[in-house]
Amino acid sequence: MTTFDKREKAQESKFVHNADLTFRAEARRNKHLAIWVADLIGKSDVDAYIAEVIASDFEEAGDEDVYRKVSADLKAAGASVSEQDLRAKMSELLAQAQKEIMTES
Repeated sequence: MTTFDKREKAQESKFVHNADLTFRAEARRNKHLAIWVADLIGKSDVDAYIAEVIASDFEEAGDEDVYRKVSADLKAAGASVSEQDLRAKMSELLAQAQKEIMTES
């Protein structure tokens, strides 16, 4: 195996590792977000709501599908959370999830 091949394999491994960490952090963020929203809107079955929010993330790439889901749920329940506040909370929870995952590894 040449040096180039070794570097290519190392880069592929790094990419896979980073993609896995990103996926796990986003899934954990979605769980934390679902718990936060469930508390705001008074959902009694938090586990089912967590599953709904996590499932909504598979509709399209990026965070917009999750944002639309929880935003619609907040509006339907009459909770007053601005777009800016919701996006800030999503960013805050993503950073928290990343820290949690890094300390576990």
